[in-house]
Amino acid sequence: MERAYEVWESKALGKSMELLVYGHSGARVLMFPTRKARFFDYENWGVIDALAPKIEAGFLQVYCVDSIDRESLYARNLAPEQMMQRHLQYEQYILDEVLPFSRRINTNMYMISAGCSLGAYHAVNIALRHPQYFGRAVGMSGRYDLTQPMGVFKDLFDGFVNDDIYFNTPNKFLANLTKPEDLARLRQLEIILAIGNDDAFLEDNKILSQILDSKAIPNKLHIWSNEAHDAVQWREMVQLYF
Repeated sequence: MERAYEVWESKALGKSMELLVYGHSGARVLMFPTRKARFFDYENWGVIDALAPKIEAGFLQVYCVDSIDRESLYARNLAPEQMMQRHLQYEQYILDEVLPFSRRINTNMYMISAGCSLGAYHAVNIALRHPQYFGRAVGMSGRYDLTQPMGVFKDLFDGFVNDDIYFNTPNKFLANLTKPEDLARLRQLEIILAIGNDDAFLEDNKILSQILDSKAIPNKLHIWSNEAHDAVQWREMVQLYF
């Protein structure tokens, strides 16, 4: 398959950002890495190989972006509002730099956002916040309320919630959306959630699916056996849900 390495100085982030592009045509897939992971990890874990038949056939073109989670959502040295501000800068990098780049090299208008673990949060959150850019969001082993402790995973903001955190918490802001024009845009999305039966985030995924159902936003919740929170299952999931 075609494989291209790209790097540029991000205006939104004030630093160099790297990514890998796999394939030559087809629906564009924006892949967010797991917590604190890198843009090359999906290749190292065999997830890209699992998608190789669809990539080589020209059905998918995959963009594996880097993360800045150590500088934002997992920057424990920052105040919660500073953590979220850095996250919002990352969102601008994706919207203003990565998406236009992808459109320049691939005119296919259909885009999928996807990710595993914290990458699933990024993928689902950005699609729900900016549905005009996406046709589908696939969240695998994801967590969609970072303000609630779940199992060994802490509330990332230590009880603090402001407007920015609220509007970047799908299980909070989505429940209170009522404007017909907002809901109409969201109903053009397809949300796919995959989670293990023993995953600490299982109930969180059920809550999100219930909220989506209540808003008539198309979604499917797939519950896998055991925890299903590693690359072995993610290799299987991407073949089913992309």
